[in-house]
Order: sequence, then structure tokens, then C-alpha cells
Amino acid sequence: MRQPAIAFAMQAVRTKHVVTPEIIERLAAAGRILSSEPVEDFADPRAKRLLAETEILITSWGCPLIGSDVLASAPQLKLVAHAAGTVKGLLDSAVFEAGIAVTHAAQANAVPVAEFTLAAIIFAGKRVFRFHELYAVDRNRHRVNPMQAEAIGNYGRTIGIVGSSRIGRRVIELLKPFDYSILLYDPMVDAEEAARHGTEKVELNALMSRADIVSLHAPSLPATRHMIGEAELALMRDGATLINTARGALVDEAALLTTLKTGRIDAIIDVTDPEVPNVNSPFYALPNVFLTPHIAGAVGLERARLGNMAADEVLRYIAGEPLLHEIRRQDLEHIA
Repeated sequence: MRQPAIAFAMQAVRTKHVVTPEIIERLAAAGRILSSEPVEDFADPRAKRLLAETEILITSWGCPLIGSDVLASAPQLKLVAHAAGTVKGLLDSAVFEAGIAVTHAAQANAVPVAEFTLAAIIFAGKRVFRFHELYAVDRNRHRVNPMQAEAIGNYGRTIGIVGSSRIGRRVIELLKPFDYSILLYDPMVDAEEAARHGTEKVELNALMSRADIVSLHAPSLPATRHMIGEAELALMRDGATLINTARGALVDEAALLTTLKTGRIDAIIDVTDPEVPNVNSPFYALPNVFLTPHIAGAVGLERARLGNMAADEVLRYIAGEPLLHEIRRQDLEHIA
């Protein structure tokens, strides 16, 4: 059986658990692993030696740009299997022009993001973060007990999903067992398809005004930059929550901070623009903001799901089977 040469390109410090010994063993049964130590700089002599033989390159976070100079050193390269989400910023157009197949593990990364979002929705509906703050400050139940009689909780809530992406669709699936009404805004989805997913297709303004909790799952594109701005935030109900586990650029953060400072809405924010807020950013201190450092996606042991999905694609390629998660150049215009 043919055993194509396999190499890895990623930053080891950022990708622990992505390629586990078990994944290496799976790949070694079908291919010839040139080195289990990943390449971190395509310009170093070791990388040049490996690239000269590599037919399959498994990449992940921290992989340097693959452009025409890298391709010149990798004449045998036929497949780039990205064990992470987006390939934007990783691949030059020369990769696609050379006819090299590209696949990614965005579907695997969607799983933990959707799980995180489900937890965020449930906690938001129950006002968990407000309860936590008051209880920690008062250290009694004088203020938290009366809150239990307010119109909070998750029964009969309306959830607004912005973007029927991989993650958005997964969130919708996870919400189905609960007593929620689900609104969907996505210009690429018609009313019939939305209904098949158990949602109601609406325009963005209607979603922002009707939803108790708004969760963002649109890709970051020029057309979606600041799609949630002052006008959209003004439509949100008093006491509503905005959840962003997608990309910070979807939201006009100046407008969001202005709204949050009124205390009228809450926000659960896992992504910002810039990626790390300024040290003096109000996001860190506002009591109605729950800020996390981009952890909704695969972290720790969850990363092995990415490596396994990439390995699955590699094994399909070696077996001559169709790839299930292939990306073509035209796809880059509308995916994250």
C-alpha cells in the first residue's frame, strides 16, 4: 500500500493536545511520518529537508504562511489538512492555483463553541452573573432573594441567532430540547429552510427587538463588520443579553460600551476587536459584562477533536476517498 510522506507545521506551544500520540499512531498506520516534531519556520534547513518529501502537510495554529516560496520547496505537496478552524491568513492563493487540496477542522471547533454558547444562554436567562455579583458583594440574600420573583429564567425565552454558520446551526440543535422560541437572521437562509431547523426567519432589526438573548455566529467579512452597531443595540430589550463567541469585529465596540454603561443590557463576550482589549478597557470592570479570553473554541483536551478530524481527512485522502471538509478558493469569500 502506498504510504505518502506526512509532516506537521504549527507552533508546539500553542497546539498541545492537537496531535496526540494516538493520532500519530493512526496516521503512521497509513502514511510515512517524516517527523512528529512540527515545523515552526519554513525557512530553516530542517523544514526545507522535510518539505522536499512532504505530500501531506498537517497544520494548525501558528503555522507560517504557505505561499509560493514554500510551494517551491515542497514539489510533492498534494494536501494541506488544517487541524484548526479558519485557514485565512494561512494560505496564499498560490496553494489553490497549484491544485493542492485544502481541508480544515472548523466543524470540530464548532462543537465546543456551541457548547459554550448553550451554557452562556442558560446562565444569561437565569441572570446568573448578576446573582453572583450581588451575592459576592452583599454576602447575604437581601437583594438576591427578591430577584427570584422577577421575569427571569429560561422558560419561554426568545433566543436570537445571528448567522446560520456551522456554530449557529449547532447552537440551534442544542437549543431544541429547551422551551425556547428561536429567531434566525441570515440573508442566505430562506423562511422554509429556517422552519426546517425549528427557527423563525426574521430581519436583523426584528431579531434585535424581539430576542431576550442575542447570540452572534456570523463570519467576519467586510460586509459584516460592525453589523451590530448603535442602532441595533438600541433595539434590544431592557435586560436583554448580547453573546459574542464569533468575532469582535462584528460589533461596534464603542457603541456597545456606551450601551453597556447605561446598565440596560448585559453582555457575554469571548471575542473582542482588538483580540486583547486595552488594559484600561471598561470590558474588564463593567458589572454587566462577563468577559472571557477567547476560550469558547477548542482548548485543552478539546483540541484532540481537531487533530482527529484532520487525521480522518488524511486517511480518506490516502484511501482515495472524497474529502468531507474540503475548502475551495471561492469558499473563502463567505466563511469565517
